[in-house]
Amino acid sequence: MPQSLSVVYLHIVFSTKGREPFLQNPQLRGELHRWLGRASGELNCPAEIIGGVADHVHILARQSRTISQADWIKELKRTSSAWIKQRDPKLQNFAWQAGYGVFSVSASDLDGIREYVLNQEEHHKKWSFQDELRALLKSHGEEWDEKYVWD
Repeated sequence: MPQSLSVVYLHIVFSTKGREPFLQNPQLRGELHRWLGRASGELNCPAEIIGGVADHVHILARQSRTISQADWIKELKRTSSAWIKQRDPKLQNFAWQAGYGVFSVSASDLDGIREYVLNQEEHHKKWSFQDELRALLKSHGEEWDEKYVWD
């Protein structure tokens, strides 16, 4: 095959450091989600949908075949952190947690994940971020150690 093709969808989740509710302002949160979408697109990883609440984000996107997961997420977190601090001087202490979760998404599950990301506000009236991440890890068969997951 003379052309390289890749169709890999990923559900990415990461939190603010210490799960601080830096993103309480809905306007700021919406701007951040749009900004993350553009930044991901510039890395050739087009975002399908981005959502979240005051202390974390969810990104459903198609991964480029030319960038690793680690480099993609590192760049999103680095540049968005700088953008937030520049946009609002009151958020100079803003930081993302060191880690992240990345979950594969089959084409048949795209609509369900889109809906899940879109409805984060409702979802988090019942579930904490920690419980949500534990459920995602469990549903993907991933074992984890609590002392290494939260920062």
